[in-house]
Amino acid sequence: MIEIDIEQENKAIAKEYKELLRISYQTLTEEDKKLIRKAFDVAVDAHKDQRRKSGEAYIFHPIAVAKIVAAEIGLGATSIASALLHDVVEDTDLTVEDIESMFNPKIAQIVEGLTKIAQVKTDQEISIQAENFRKMLLTLNDDVRVILIKIADRLHNMQTMESMVDYKQAKIASETLYIYAPLAHRLGLYNIKTELEDLGLKYTEPDIYNDIVSKMKESKEEQDAYIKSISDVLKDSLNGEGIDYVIKGRPKSIYSIRRKMLAQGVTFDEVYDKFALRIIYKAPPQEEKFLAWKIYSIVTDHYRPSPSRLRDWISSPKSTGYEALHITVMGPKGRWVEIQIRSERMDEIAEKGYAAHHKYKGVGGEEHGLETWLNLLKEALENTSGSAVDFVEDFKLNLYSKEIYVFTPKGDIKSLPKGATSLDFAFSIHSEIGVKTRGTRVNGKLVPLNHVLNSGDQVEVITSANQKPNPHWLDYVTTSRARNKIKNVLNESTKKIAEEGKELLTRKLRHLKVTLNETIVNELVNYFKLKTSLDLFYRVGVGTIDNQQLKDYAALKSNTFMNFFKGNKIKRTPSVQQEQVTKDEISRNYDLLVFGKDQDKLDYKLANCCNPIPGDDVFGFVTINEGIKVHKKDCPNAIRLQSNYAYRIMPAKWIDSSQEEFKATLKITGMDTLGLANEITQVISNNMHVNIQSISLSGNAGIFNGQVSVIVQNNTILKKLMENIKKIDGIDKVTRIPNN
Repeated sequence: MIEIDIEQENKAIAKEYKELLRISYQTLTEEDKKLIRKAFDVAVDAHKDQRRKSGEAYIFHPIAVAKIVAAEIGLGATSIASALLHDVVEDTDLTVEDIESMFNPKIAQIVEGLTKIAQVKTDQEISIQAENFRKMLLTLNDDVRVILIKIADRLHNMQTMESMVDYKQAKIASETLYIYAPLAHRLGLYNIKTELEDLGLKYTEPDIYNDIVSKMKESKEEQDAYIKSISDVLKDSLNGEGIDYVIKGRPKSIYSIRRKMLAQGVTFDEVYDKFALRIIYKAPPQEEKFLAWKIYSIVTDHYRPSPSRLRDWISSPKSTGYEALHITVMGPKGRWVEIQIRSERMDEIAEKGYAAHHKYKGVGGEEHGLETWLNLLKEALENTSGSAVDFVEDFKLNLYSKEIYVFTPKGDIKSLPKGATSLDFAFSIHSEIGVKTRGTRVNGKLVPLNHVLNSGDQVEVITSANQKPNPHWLDYVTTSRARNKIKNVLNESTKKIAEEGKELLTRKLRHLKVTLNETIVNELVNYFKLKTSLDLFYRVGVGTIDNQQLKDYAALKSNTFMNFFKGNKIKRTPSVQQEQVTKDEISRNYDLLVFGKDQDKLDYKLANCCNPIPGDDVFGFVTINEGIKVHKKDCPNAIRLQSNYAYRIMPAKWIDSSQEEFKATLKITGMDTLGLANEITQVISNNMHVNIQSISLSGNAGIFNGQVSVIVQNNTILKKLMENIKKIDGIDKVTRIPNN
């Protein structure tokens, strides 16, 4: 049993408190100090009987979190007080109401946000971790400071994990690398991001981490001498120009060295740019840009730059608000060295992220990139649907993504993640423009909606009031904002079709002397082997379930066999009242396998090695003698096939044939009469769920020839359309032409 010297411990706590006030980034007023003192006293009293696993008094943890919040993130008194109190509601008898009456509603709201994150209900149906992240991100709607304090809390937990058991260390470290480090990166907290990544590696791959650390220690002396040799050369020229500056050498993080070793397949010794030089200069705001390029000019007078590795984040700051000039130059001994040039203000924003933006707000005048990102994030959070895992995956796409800069037709600059398409651009302007996008021009040339953009492209969006998204659009976008909006619009359209289907079903059954009620809906759902009433209504709405099938059902119902059908062997589904048409998603019935970009229907065999079933993630492999073999993406042979025979791999996916749209081309012949073309287009437009893709009509010596390509959801709708066109006066034949 470790004996604890209470007097010594109290002295240490008092010392930590004084340190907290001393290191605060913001200037604290007397009022601020009183607020922090009160929060400190309440926290000390609330946690007085608690100890951490290491044996030390629990209060050291909230104080350490408050110190990170004060010094490294740079937040003010409200956040420092909230950090001191962040565990009291979760771990002690104090309530959120107590905090509000003792302090103020803002501190109570932040503490409640932090408590909500901690109290996630265990549910077997969801990923607890993903649900936890979703709840954490939703607190952004209340106050971004909740997330910032949570990041500080996570950093201190990572710094003090030695006394935890191995499996817990690995779990917390994986979670940190998965979401907290990317979040810190996105909020501009580069120092914290680096430390979280390094600590994450320490506990997920300890041997690799320790190996890199020891090698860095061995080469430190040599690196310091190398950095000094470059600094000495630059100092003479910088001093000669009368620039007020400091030069700092900075080793690359352990995690980024590991990432480079993996990406390039090299050893530690073969990673050349293991360090960077940072030149930080003093300048009034109006001279910052001029001086940055002046320093660039001095550096490149001495060392040859790599033109492909110049990064100008002063003219176009990152959406995190980061500003700097990065140049990679060929230093002594033929080694590449990265040199970062930034003013004191830029350096502060790089170190403190979100907090420094607020300190310098007004510089530049425009809404800052980070503010824009936070607003977009809030919008995405409000419009989210689907599972927590999907949500977090979508969200992660936008956390670490590298950026490209594209221009609007008016010359405004827009930042998008690398890999974004012209359709992503349309949604980034406004979601209402996105959903009405008919086409896009890039640098004056018409391009497909899935055209991948490059930095410097100028993009124009062509909209149409009649345009609406289709399921293929989800394959055309990469940003979660566009994806969420498309999903929402498709869900709305599905609900609308289901509502129309319900009315249609009621009418059709009435003709067959059957009244639609809860029992009948359950019987129909079972009869058609569906899962929910929404599935039933939707399929009637799009015509997959037609009159003949309903007649067969009615005949069977009146048959004595139906008595057996109604028996206990049939599993009953939830009632109509439970399955309202407002339900978010329709269950997919994967029954068709399609190949390639154009979703062709080809002959195939299922591979015996992995036995894929409908709905699995799969790919097609073109064999020499047996045609296309379909394998699961995680098949034991997948990596071998994809690496050795990439040219024989075909993209493949299972789809629900009732929910997919396909193209059909109709050939129409007849007698050329006045207004015939107009009548044909009107009949097509009046048909539910049919879109015209292309139309070509011609008349010659009284004979009419036409070719119309339409997008329909299934064959039933196409047959009805052909029948309706045949009824037009003057039409002789309507035939379907096979698509190439």
